[in-house]
Amino acid sequence: MSEPLPSSLSPDSQVSAGPLNRRSVAVLVAIWLVLHLGCLFTPGLLDDVDSIYIEAAREMLQRHDYVTPYVDGVRFFDKPPLMYWMAAGGMKLFGPHDWAARLPLSLMVLGLFLSVYALGRKLFGERGGFYAALAMATSLGPYLFTRFYIPDIMNALWMALGVHLFLIALDNSRNGQMRSARMATWVFGVVMGLNLLTKGLIGIVFPIGFVVIYALLTKQGKRLLKLPLFTSLLLFAVVALPWHILAALRNPAIPMPAGTGLPARAGWFWFYIINEHFMRFRGLRIPHDYGQVPIPLFWLMFFLWLMPWVAFLPAAWTQYARMWRDRSLENSKRKQAALTVLLWSGMVLGFFTLSSRQEYYSLPALPALALMAGGVVAGAEHGDPHLRRNILRAHTWFLLPLGMLIAAICATLAAISPAARPGADISELLTSNPDQYNLALGHLHDLTTRAMGFFRAPLAIMAVSMFGVGPIAWWIRRHGNRRIANRERAANAVLAVSMCGVLLAVHGGLDRFYPIIGSKGLAMQLAKVVQPQDAVMLDGELTSGSTLLFYTRHPLQLVNGRVNGPWFGSFWPDAPHIFEDEDSLHKAWSGTQRVYLLTYQQSRIADLQHFGAVHLFAASGGKMILANR
Repeated sequence: MSEPLPSSLSPDSQVSAGPLNRRSVAVLVAIWLVLHLGCLFTPGLLDDVDSIYIEAAREMLQRHDYVTPYVDGVRFFDKPPLMYWMAAGGMKLFGPHDWAARLPLSLMVLGLFLSVYALGRKLFGERGGFYAALAMATSLGPYLFTRFYIPDIMNALWMALGVHLFLIALDNSRNGQMRSARMATWVFGVVMGLNLLTKGLIGIVFPIGFVVIYALLTKQGKRLLKLPLFTSLLLFAVVALPWHILAALRNPAIPMPAGTGLPARAGWFWFYIINEHFMRFRGLRIPHDYGQVPIPLFWLMFFLWLMPWVAFLPAAWTQYARMWRDRSLENSKRKQAALTVLLWSGMVLGFFTLSSRQEYYSLPALPALALMAGGVVAGAEHGDPHLRRNILRAHTWFLLPLGMLIAAICATLAAISPAARPGADISELLTSNPDQYNLALGHLHDLTTRAMGFFRAPLAIMAVSMFGVGPIAWWIRRHGNRRIANRERAANAVLAVSMCGVLLAVHGGLDRFYPIIGSKGLAMQLAKVVQPQDAVMLDGELTSGSTLLFYTRHPLQLVNGRVNGPWFGSFWPDAPHIFEDEDSLHKAWSGTQRVYLLTYQQSRIADLQHFGAVHLFAASGGKMILANR
């Protein structure tokens, strides 16, 4: 005889449709204030996509052109516009500051926490929703991938909202509440339009795929067809189509040079629709400026981003799989919850297993994993003995040894690493692994034990926090207050607070590592002296020093940099002359115009001395700005 399903896990009677719990919302907002709003102002923008996307937003404001993005005066078709519009809106309100550009994305992160909480309440009750949102707010991935300006966390928000709206529409349709069902369906169409403007076609593939597969598996296809799909599609078109139509009209196909791999004629439609979507899916995008994460590593990171709450997923999978197989739960809230989280996460993981993938592409599935974890954590708190045993087992055999190990390593490194001398440059103590830099976190491979003196404070905070994640939370869960609910609640609170400490330590480490991956300090020094008639050059491609554009407000000339991001836009007749080669650099260096050159290459000094004087204007993070005057 099979073990009965726990009444504490997603019981129908506990699913709440009432107002949100003020205390739960206050806790989530407080965490957001500390981790996101509090960390909004440091460090500066990162070189690469972070500063490139925000520079595109700044140039939108400058040009008053909100259809065609430009970077350094060159058309830039890589991404849809909503992220640019958001950053431009922040800078329009508060000025062209990096924190102002980041603020709208930070607000969207708060929206993600609250949307996961609301959906979790529907599926798992108040405590399940709260713990799901708490997992999103205090886990590793959502924090790491909001430290730079990419659209994937917003894709997760639209996915969570889309799933919730679809379930509301289907439930209300079943209950005869057609007015509410129609409203949810219409809002779903608007959300899908926003998702298309955020992440392109992939933004609507997952929500639409979820809707279709869910309706088929639950045999509710006829009910789905009774919803106002046509008017929802019209609302989707009203939101999404105007920009796409205008972008195509303003950037029609033009002749392309032979020998580049491009078609004879290409414009916005070819690059953005064909190249950026379909050819990227097949790994054939031109230019191929991104890495491909191996499938095992992608799967590992898929779960790593939910650390430490990922420890409770095995218990969740066991419960939800049993729910899905139990025929007595047909059409119940429990079965709805199980199918929702399993289908959602499996669909995203399966898609990117088959297509091109980066380590953060799995972010749209993280809310589903957080909902899984939240449901079982709430079930254990409600007193279910089976779940309590599984949660304790996960803490004993995974979080306890992991927390102790990381705490010991960090404490040892903090104790034995000599403090960095005043004025020291961290780049002097790092290795160089350029083959890893096409990954989002590739620069972490540069760290050495000698460099740990720069990170003594973050290491100490990490050691204390991981001791809380491991031994302290474990002890409370095993030996705390006799009342089960109080014991579980206290252990979960310690886990969440400790993770806030971990993430603050991560932020402190990023701040210290910043000179390697960003150039704000150098750019701000240059901004004080550079004149409009001066030339500012970058030795290499745009991503190696793109922060100069944003902070100096001065055009960049790229030496041997006609590659990747600005490459396609450079073929337009109105593209400015920003691409230099060795000969034109040498000619400019020996001329009468003042030239500033940001370079990573020490050998560049000896090279330029053949053509004129070389002055070291500033240096930091393994980069230096040279001047000929």
